[in-house]
Amino acid sequence: MKLRYTVLSISLMFFTNTYAQKMKSGSYPKAEKGSQVDNYFGTQVADPYRDLENDSPATKKWVDEEVAYSQDYLSKIPYRQEIKDQLKKLWNYEKISAPFKEGAYTYFYKNDGLQAQSVLYRNSRRLKTAEVFLDPNKFSEKGTTSMSNISFNKKGNLAAYSISEGGSDWNKIIIIDTETKKQIDDTLVDVKFSGIAWQGDEGFYYSSYDKPKEGTVLSGMTDKHKVYFHKLGTKQSEDKLIFGGEKMPRRYLGASLTEDERFLVITAANATNGNELYVKDLQKTGDFVQLVKGFDINASVIDNDGENLFIYTDKDAPNGRLVKANMANPTPDKWTNVIPETENVLGITSGGGYFFATYMIDAIDQVKQYDKTGKLVRNIELPGKGNIAGFGGKSSDQDVYFTFTNYVTPSSVYRYNIAAGTSRQTQRPIVDFQSENFVSEQVFFTSKDGTKIPMMINYKKGLKMDGKNPTILYSYGGFNISLQPAFSVVNAIWMENGGIYAVPNIRGGGEYGKKWHDAGTKQQKKNVFEDFIAAGEYLQSKAYTSKDYMALSGRSNGGLLVGATMTMRPDLAKVAFPGVGVLDMLRYNKFTAGAGWSYDYGTAEDSKEMFDYLKSYSPVHNVKKGVCYPSTMIITSDHDDRVVPAHSFKFGAELQEKQSCKNPILLRIEKNAGHGAGRSTDQVIGENGDLLSFALFEMGIKSLKK
Repeated sequence: MKLRYTVLSISLMFFTNTYAQKMKSGSYPKAEKGSQVDNYFGTQVADPYRDLENDSPATKKWVDEEVAYSQDYLSKIPYRQEIKDQLKKLWNYEKISAPFKEGAYTYFYKNDGLQAQSVLYRNSRRLKTAEVFLDPNKFSEKGTTSMSNISFNKKGNLAAYSISEGGSDWNKIIIIDTETKKQIDDTLVDVKFSGIAWQGDEGFYYSSYDKPKEGTVLSGMTDKHKVYFHKLGTKQSEDKLIFGGEKMPRRYLGASLTEDERFLVITAANATNGNELYVKDLQKTGDFVQLVKGFDINASVIDNDGENLFIYTDKDAPNGRLVKANMANPTPDKWTNVIPETENVLGITSGGGYFFATYMIDAIDQVKQYDKTGKLVRNIELPGKGNIAGFGGKSSDQDVYFTFTNYVTPSSVYRYNIAAGTSRQTQRPIVDFQSENFVSEQVFFTSKDGTKIPMMINYKKGLKMDGKNPTILYSYGGFNISLQPAFSVVNAIWMENGGIYAVPNIRGGGEYGKKWHDAGTKQQKKNVFEDFIAAGEYLQSKAYTSKDYMALSGRSNGGLLVGATMTMRPDLAKVAFPGVGVLDMLRYNKFTAGAGWSYDYGTAEDSKEMFDYLKSYSPVHNVKKGVCYPSTMIITSDHDDRVVPAHSFKFGAELQEKQSCKNPILLRIEKNAGHGAGRSTDQVIGENGDLLSFALFEMGIKSLKK
């Protein structure tokens, strides 16, 4: 089938030096410089752009000027709108999620194509057609308020959902009767990093912090989480503190209930890795029982069978295992294996009375079905090599659903019959993209210290490997997060136009378990950057691309990856996109929940050795005069209260002041958006249209030739 739109190919014609210099002329907005100097173990460190951490009039003025400067520069890219039109056209297809059952209804999310937010629908035997249950597009005028979570009580007659305004991590919770869809209680406010765990019809557990002082909501530290119980019909001010606070200070707390609502489970952590585990039997009197002490391991309750809890853990198992703990004697030394550790990383879900074990092998998923004793029922046949999500449900379910995708296959939904072990595709998106015309290959390259690293390289068949292919090198490298194959409209347009999209699975992620994660943390963090550099060198050595046609890209911790790489090796690539990045490594722990990232990074206060190491790669502190840095578009948002925009502001100011060549330094600042989740479709298309067109423009491409 031919595409219904005209595919554009890239004409590699270069600007004359005169035209390029004309486009890149003009002075940058000037940020106010101060005299702030900090002392770390006797070392004086200047922080001239400290004021950019504050929402001062001077900062606001500078931000407005940066927005205007960037938009003026981007407006001169001749095919900027053309790229956005391509994105919009391909994006306009129906997207439907895997369904889930709650009470008498089956729910699913659907986006007609270009809706700002996906709509939650439901159907049942009583309904002739699916009806709209909740439409987040009606929450705000421009679709910038999103629904970040929804939870139903066991009977399905009540629901509570949380909303995020402008992308903020601070949420509100709204409670409704599912039959009438009417709100039945006051809205809960100032909720952050929270689940919603119902206890019967009485109410639910949720988590939050004391809100920072006025004027610091988007930057103030949040380090003492609290679990509350909200009883329906009462005011939020009357909610009972269940766990945490001053008497039990923990940075992150999560509350959940087992499906039978017998056990209340609290996970408690001070960092993003390692947690305590507390369990309370609600059928008995008494307090919580602590199953896991300290923060050396990860453990989470997956299911229960009477007094037996099934726990996923990496204790004595860096790749993960499933164990059983009896509440009569639940300490880790009494745990027994249900599904032992293997050489591959394990993920666990449950449904229909069975466990589904997803094993990640070189970032590709395989799934096995086990019974509650740990006996293998079968290996599950999957649609292909890629990324699987789902296989979870209630204990009474006869079927479970899963989605399958990879870099060249749009996400499809499958229904799996638990008893028969058979799968049937229930939803296949109709996308103007011919998967068979593209290649997704996996290669292995060697990093600086000899470690073998896998990388997925994706491109259109027939592409000539002559070193002149525009290439985006994207990765993350932290927090035990694995980058697995997934379809993206943005990447599809890039590849349709002759680009290569490459993703190395570098250290710091979870692709090979805890050891792989730890190999990219604290004073081994530079392994992550060296892996990324080696990936770029591999692509260039094999003539996939060359320096003049390579762009580095990453978001959040991946923004740090790009910032550190471009300051360590400014000659590696032509273009750089540090997105919502952690870029000031000496002060990241001073804002919002940043102190919780210390497992991966360490802090400048830990020791002189840790300070020296952080300072040696901190992007803000390693911008040097006289160096030609890549053409850079720093991406951030005004409501990002996860990685505050001050990181991007300070890095941008340093680069603009010290850049020694004509390569531009832009700050693209999104209004009414946060760290990334919940953005409207228009916002996503706008940002990525600018990213792709800027990359091509800076690589010297004059026009898109039809």
